[in-house]
Amino acid sequence: MVLLVLVSAGGLLLDDRILVGAPIWAKPFKFSVSFIAYALTLAWMLSLLPGARARRIGWWAGTVLTVASLVEMVLITLQVVRGTQSHFNVATRFDAAVFQLMGGTVVILWLAALVIAVLLLRARILDRATAWAVRLSSLIALAGAAVGFAMVRPTPQQLAQDDPPITGAHTVGAPDGGPGVPLLGWSTTGGDLRIAHFFGMHALQLVPLVLLLLAALAPRIGRLADERIRLRLVLVTAGAYAAVFALVTWQALRGQPLLAPDALTLTAAGVVAALTLAATAWALRTPPTTVPTDRQELAA
Repeated sequence: MVLLVLVSAGGLLLDDRILVGAPIWAKPFKFSVSFIAYALTLAWMLSLLPGARARRIGWWAGTVLTVASLVEMVLITLQVVRGTQSHFNVATRFDAAVFQLMGGTVVILWLAALVIAVLLLRARILDRATAWAVRLSSLIALAGAAVGFAMVRPTPQQLAQDDPPITGAHTVGAPDGGPGVPLLGWSTTGGDLRIAHFFGMHALQLVPLVLLLLAALAPRIGRLADERIRLRLVLVTAGAYAAVFALVTWQALRGQPLLAPDALTLTAAGVVAALTLAATAWALRTPPTTVPTDRQELAA
């Protein structure tokens, strides 16, 4: 993936072709960067698995995920070289075969990630805050990856055609390739499922990063040295992240641009923010100290 980042960066500099409203090498560049973060995080999580059997199953799941990711990127890059779309493209038999193969690799990748998530749920990791950070972030990432399956559904316009060359879309309520957010390309005229897909999958990095930040601040902020408080804050972070993921998914499915929320979306966002602040205040309260009973004193 690092090699593909370099190749794609060269393509962005030297190849001025535009595909579906974006530089043609933008997709392999963004996918490669995303896969680098995804793979590094999963490798760290797999290292936390205790026991030879869990590590062996995790190794196989990680290897399958790696091969599926590589095949996916090879197919995306192949279509870029050919100057055509990789996703949703059924214009020719070859393009349809490439898209179907990509769909198969995505399913395999998702199932391998599911196996790893189950292993993490069952693993006995000594630090509870770390355990729940990796468990919950892996589950949110699975939900984020699953958003991709909603993109392959034909749009009403495509269903009205006899043999549409493109089947599926990531934009809801507007055509793909329209005006978008700089760099990321997310639609500014309709809902965009790529936002939820991106946000959900990268819970895998962001939730554990919050835990690392809490651990780094613990020597300076005495309250964070308490493992119970760090665990609470991890649970609040994961809950807030899941709520925002659900919110942006709902917003996209309603055909609403991320940067143009209506009153209903703003109200929901306000509720999520208020609940998060209240939960954070609860999480930061000092846990009660255990007062020994007379029986405990006698035993001591």
